[in-house]
Amino acid sequence: MNIQSRVAAFIVLIVFALVPTMAFSQITSVANEVVPTEYSSGSQDNVHVFCGEKGDLNASLIATSPNNEPASFEWLKYNESSGSFDPFLNDQSGNTTSTISDLADGCYRVNITGTSGVTTYTAWAFNNYVEATAEIPESDCFSFILKGTLLSPTTFTYIDLPTGQTKLLNKGIQVEWLENGTTVVSRVISTEIFDPPTTNTNYVLSVTDRFDCVARVNVEYISIVTKASFEATKPERKSDSRFDEAPLRVTFNNTSENGDAGKFEWFIFRDLDEIKRESAANGGVVKDSILIKIFTDSPEYIFENSGKYMVKLVSKKISAFHTCTDTFYMSDYIVADTAFIEAPNVFTPGNDDGQNINEKFVIRFFSMKTVKISIFNRWGKVLHVWESNNVQGFSPTIDSTTAAVWDGKVGGKLATPGVYYYVVEGTGRDGKRKRTSGFFHLFRGK
Repeated sequence: MNIQSRVAAFIVLIVFALVPTMAFSQITSVANEVVPTEYSSGSQDNVHVFCGEKGDLNASLIATSPNNEPASFEWLKYNESSGSFDPFLNDQSGNTTSTISDLADGCYRVNITGTSGVTTYTAWAFNNYVEATAEIPESDCFSFILKGTLLSPTTFTYIDLPTGQTKLLNKGIQVEWLENGTTVVSRVISTEIFDPPTTNTNYVLSVTDRFDCVARVNVEYISIVTKASFEATKPERKSDSRFDEAPLRVTFNNTSENGDAGKFEWFIFRDLDEIKRESAANGGVVKDSILIKIFTDSPEYIFENSGKYMVKLVSKKISAFHTCTDTFYMSDYIVADTAFIEAPNVFTPGNDDGQNINEKFVIRFFSMKTVKISIFNRWGKVLHVWESNNVQGFSPTIDSTTAAVWDGKVGGKLATPGVYYYVVEGTGRDGKRKRTSGFFHLFRGK
């Protein structure tokens, strides 16, 4: 026999093996799931499981006669007390199928009588449901409890017909807690959630079993926590593009989540170097590191003196039983740089080259609190004096405080070209005395 003949014969054998299953159908149904029994011996029956609500009778079974011939159907139900089958329904319609519906849990048998004789089938039917409740019994500033309770049984019981002993059919319950119905946060029916969200959040308890029966229960977490955060905005640098100058005006934009308006506390700490000096001088002890406390939602503060300053925000959320707080520190220090003074060494008033360079003699000073500028000729005569005891940044002085700069005139007349002398003295906003002096040249265009 060649290989093709052997394959053909094998296929024929398979077809004949399948014919009884195909021609002589057992009990069928529209169940959600059908699984075999696990009897201790003999042939196995099917268990038909129907999903629904508690108390529903959704189970139904369909018997089909062998070879689809007209038949009568005698339905029986297993009596667990007697261990025998009692009459349930006698169908003499002569149809090829018979259906029994609204069935209680149990084992059903059908005797089908047709022209080919009597055929008997047996099947189990169960009305299955999954039921649960969900609640949040505990909630504080650090965590809350998602508590689920399963109200439906986790197993079915049926009878091992060969022995009469009880068998368990596990439903294979699985649970998931879903945040906003999508993100799995736990697979334990009661769980503790840490780092609670700052917004009211919906949680869904999803309970499923191996038969694809499902229960979904919603519970809402009402947030009682807050998350502190803020942004600091400083003015555009005008005096020097490299540094921030004192006095430094900083606006704090409060971006906290779920904090109560009017309950924010801002802590501005003293200059870091000052704290270090105090700590070193007092054996590591600092009396008070806080410069000022501010109780405004989004404050503005002027750092009058040079230094490195840390800022902390405490956000509060007050509920019936808790006052929850959160703290946010800046990622870096606010730095108001130390004082310095600079002066040009060339002065060209009345320059006609159109570039307007050094048209006025401008002494640039940075982070100063008091300043006195004096300009002398080569014989020591005072030509110009300007003084301020409360300097508020130098950048606008050319336009707003014209007396701060020298225009190269003496008594309204143009000063002669030559060498002049300046002296600048005052107190920086770092608390230190500053003094600088030097010569500069006054040139005039031809």
